[in-house]
Amino acid sequence: MIKKAVIPVAGFGTRLLPITKAQPKEMLPVVNKPIVQYVVEDLVEAGIKNILFVTGKGKQAIENHFDINYELECKLKNSNKYDLLKAIKEIDNLGNIFYIRQKEQKGLGDAILYGKEFVGDEYFIAMVGDTIYSENIVKDLIKVHEKYGCSVIALERVPMEEVYKYGVIEGEEIDEGIYKIKNMVEKPNVEEAPSNLIITGAYLLSPKIFEKIRQTPPGKGGEIQITDALNLLLKEEEILGVEIKCKRYDIGDVLGWLKANVEIGSEKLPEFREFLKEFVKNL
Repeated sequence: MIKKAVIPVAGFGTRLLPITKAQPKEMLPVVNKPIVQYVVEDLVEAGIKNILFVTGKGKQAIENHFDINYELECKLKNSNKYDLLKAIKEIDNLGNIFYIRQKEQKGLGDAILYGKEFVGDEYFIAMVGDTIYSENIVKDLIKVHEKYGCSVIALERVPMEEVYKYGVIEGEEIDEGIYKIKNMVEKPNVEEAPSNLIITGAYLLSPKIFEKIRQTPPGKGGEIQITDALNLLLKEEEILGVEIKCKRYDIGDVLGWLKANVEIGSEKLPEFREFLKEFVKNL
């Protein structure tokens, strides 16, 4: 059983400046919840209750959000605002959440390495904190792992002209939507990309990945890339990819954030759906 997850949230969110100058990117609201709450809820729904945030400077809002606010709860109770009280108390009970600070921003691979002592010798989930999925893909990762017993990463098929923004896999389909990965390339030029199947930022990983991250030199952008560490792991262990069948909201820039609010808003708040459609149509 997969029991632990690591969520790196130490990045500056530079593509969202100036919004993220003092506000963590992961705490930006999508409809009525911060981005990272969607991530945590999916993990908890999939049965993963022990979650480690790898944080950095200026990320205290994440800790405050998942902590108990006694004064606020008391005020809501005294004001008979029980629906709001229920909503924030549900956040208080979202798993067992731990924090460690990444001392220097050296890439996603380095951030995941901070989870080594927390994870120990178990398979675990790693999820980036700025991506929301319309369905619970953590369950899909676990299902494939239970069948094949190896590391599994979430994949998405994108237009070829967009592959330069992502890690891209080369692989062979061994079952419907499941790929045996042969190689991974971080942010390749379009003409050099082995496919248009990209790594979405959701991983179920063998504990051996920590050893491979330590062996990984800085790569693209001078950072320790998890893609490079996974290629090292591939030499010793099988890694599978599962193609997601749902909508992914990559909230790395302002446009992605706006789109997520409109689309998820119309999905989660059906009473506003027709208004949103009409509003957007008349812009």
